[in-house]
Amino acid sequence: MSNQKVRKGEELPEIPLKKYLKEINLINSLESDLQVEQFTQGYSNLTYLLKIENKEFVLRKPPKGAIKRGHDMSREFKVQSALAKTFSKVPKMHGFSNDASVLGSDFYIMQKMEGVILNYAAAKSRSISIDDYKKIANSWLDTLVELHNVDYTSIGLSDLGKPDGYVERQVSNWGKQYLKAKTEEFPEANLVMNWMQENQPKKYNHCLIHNDFKYDNVVFKDDTWQEVSAVLDWEMATLGDPLMDLGTSLGYWTVATDHDFVKQGIPSPTIFEGNPKRSEIAQMYLEKSGRTTDNLVFYYVFGLFKIAVIAQQIYFRFSKGWTTDPRFANLNKAAELCCKLALKSIKTKSID
Repeated sequence: MSNQKVRKGEELPEIPLKKYLKEINLINSLESDLQVEQFTQGYSNLTYLLKIENKEFVLRKPPKGAIKRGHDMSREFKVQSALAKTFSKVPKMHGFSNDASVLGSDFYIMQKMEGVILNYAAAKSRSISIDDYKKIANSWLDTLVELHNVDYTSIGLSDLGKPDGYVERQVSNWGKQYLKAKTEEFPEANLVMNWMQENQPKKYNHCLIHNDFKYDNVVFKDDTWQEVSAVLDWEMATLGDPLMDLGTSLGYWTVATDHDFVKQGIPSPTIFEGNPKRSEIAQMYLEKSGRTTDNLVFYYVFGLFKIAVIAQQIYFRFSKGWTTDPRFANLNKAAELCCKLALKSIKTKSID
């Protein structure tokens, strides 16, 4: 993940931050020089690298103008702290603060994980073989299956969500969030929302789910690709249908045969040769997890719609001038594209 200077308007106040770091015993002196860089890949919460006293930490906080839902720092902190007891693939949590006088919002500090984050640019800059992509897909998928097997009750996360009625609530809530953030009419969005209401599964299992599980949200230990050392971005983790988690992953899983606009709109290392097709990765998940479904189209359509809403919400903030990041200027087009892809999947009854 690339990092650079902090974007204008997203700077951190140095003195209150240093005081906090000293309070939680991460640094020895308020006189120490603090360097702050910003991770620039993410589209949601703001993530910073702090360098001080020859140590490195990562800080996460919500963006300006963000609604609490989906940007809940205490939730991310709680989930990762609890998971560390049984699921080794989380960064160590150092401290959480809801004292607005420090940074103006909730935030938390965690360990900086070393390793490889495989976003599109990183994948393109490396010569990754076809065999390596097969290893990458398997290590990534094994991690998702391992997460779905976590006994969330034993680590104190049984209050994280309400698994009963999960699918119904998700379909309804993402629809409402789309309508709130709407800036123009996409007829496909309404067709997809109506179809999901009528075609959602009534019976499903539940477990702890990540809800944003894609290549660039995991850290590979090294470029042998055999091991994932950490899963990042837990802001949407909850208790729910594991196949909804898979559906979101499938939504991000662009492949070489997809339309160019799709590959540009959802840039992912999954387009490179060696990666399984969407139907193959879904089949691999079902085999590894022992789960079954005859409703893959629903889960893929839901995943695409969710990505559409997230893109639309960010575009809505951009259109209001609450964020000036130039990457956000065309996210309304990405939202429309996801709805079109979802409709195509419904019509062809295929996720490929």
